Amino acid sequence: MQAFRKMKRVTVPFDDMTKGQIIGRDQQADQIGYHANDDALVFGLPDGVAENDSDSDHMQVSMYDSREVVEDDVPVPVFYNIDLDLFQNSLSTTVTNALELFSYLNSNKPILQQNVMKYLRDFGYNAAICKTKWKSSSGSVKGGNYEFIDVITSDSSNQMINRYIIDLDFAAEFEIARPTNHYKRMLQSLRKVFVGKSEELKQILKVMSEAVRQSLRSKELHIPPWRKQGFMQNKWLGAYKRITNILPSLNSSVLLPPVKQTDIVQCCSVGFNAAVNCY
Repeated sequence: MQAFRKMKRVTVPFDDMTKGQIIGRDQQADQIGYHANDDALVFGLPDGVAENDSDSDHMQVSMYDSREVVEDDVPVPVFYNIDLDLFQNSLSTTVTNALELFSYLNSNKPILQQNVMKYLRDFGYNAAICKTKWKSSSGSVKGGNYEFIDVITSDSSNQMINRYIIDLDFAAEFEIARPTNHYKRMLQSLRKVFVGKSEELKQILKVMSEAVRQSLRSKELHIPPWRKQGFMQNKWLGAYKRITNILPSLNSSVLLPPVKQTDIVQCCSVGFNAAVNCY
């Protein structure tokens, strides 16, 4: 009960629904159109994703006012899902098993992701490598690209499509220079591996983006473009392309022990301007 009292102090600016989403309550399924037989699919920018970001101190979400709160008195929010649905729970377990199996690939994230994606597909999940790519905006969002895994499933009872985002090194994407002690605790509270829906991820991004701003501001440092909220949103929630077609790798096998070479997979390279079938 004490943990929830502390949580309330952090999330006072949020309404009940938003607070529920941060810790995994009242998650809503994402409605995404897709065709399961396509090797590569391009998706548009989802509603609500910021196309530009600014250095303004007036953000929509504010965890606390640094002028009024002493850092050590600010409790760390809870960044874990206490209401996992059965599918998400099973998916998380399968991802954990895959990471243990392919732990020898930890130094090569792209190949690790490809093997985990194939592992999930072998277990019957509609998994794919997701590639996001965006251009610099007229605001202050710097262009970039990112890759992660997603799993799409349909709910026959209500005909809804659910999309689960999987990032195998999630917490590392929030590391910053000279973090305050409070930010260090927040970073430690993040899951190293994220498995969840976009609504949960959106709330984490809002809270962490504000925490980044507060931490760097207290050290009189500028926010780097790659840690601004708009940039972080585009990494996971921007326009994306799903790639499911995988081919045996001829070039990467030298990176692994001989006994592991049969496990390597490689995704086809497909441009963003046109989806090309790989054979």
